[in-house]
Amino acid sequence: MTLAGKKIAILIAPRGTEEPEFKQPKDAVEAAGAEVIVLGLEAGEAKTNNNDLDPGGSYQVDKAVKDVSADDFDGLVIPGGSVGADKLRADATTVSFVRSFFEQAKPVGVICHGPWLLVEADVLKGRTVTSYPTVKTDIINAGGNWVDKEVVVDKGLVTSRNPKDLPAFCAKIVEEFDEGKHPQQARST
Repeated sequence: MTLAGKKIAILIAPRGTEEPEFKQPKDAVEAAGAEVIVLGLEAGEAKTNNNDLDPGGSYQVDKAVKDVSADDFDGLVIPGGSVGADKLRADATTVSFVRSFFEQAKPVGVICHGPWLLVEADVLKGRTVTSYPTVKTDIINAGGNWVDKEVVVDKGLVTSRNPKDLPAFCAKIVEEFDEGKHPQQARST
């Protein structure tokens, strides 16, 4: 399976994205041959966290979300971390960017608290997803069907619960990105 020729976006929030949920999917997608573009609220550098509170590493942010379009990418990865996901969902441009992937039927991988962005983007109606357990009620209230599984794939949408699920999550996002557009991805918009 190769992602050669594909361009995948991955989101990062300043001082808030969970480092393993950012780094491991990024590495997996790059190892499969895709070009990964790191997007944040601003270009420059973003520091990650570990276990939400402990400092993580610093990563280069290639572009600000406001300077790109979903048209530019073949897929999207939304890492978790409660602080990072909360910062990203508070930004209307980022929420609109996320929604555009669903409107364009492009594959999206989301882990841990990342589904908060899907709640804000109003793309969960009728979708089966998983997340960190504390996001369950938000998902249900947004019309989604929450399940407690390591990884859930629903027509181009891949979700997982936490860093322990990363091996399964990374394998599935590579598979979904390889498959490309999923027409039913747009059904919840």
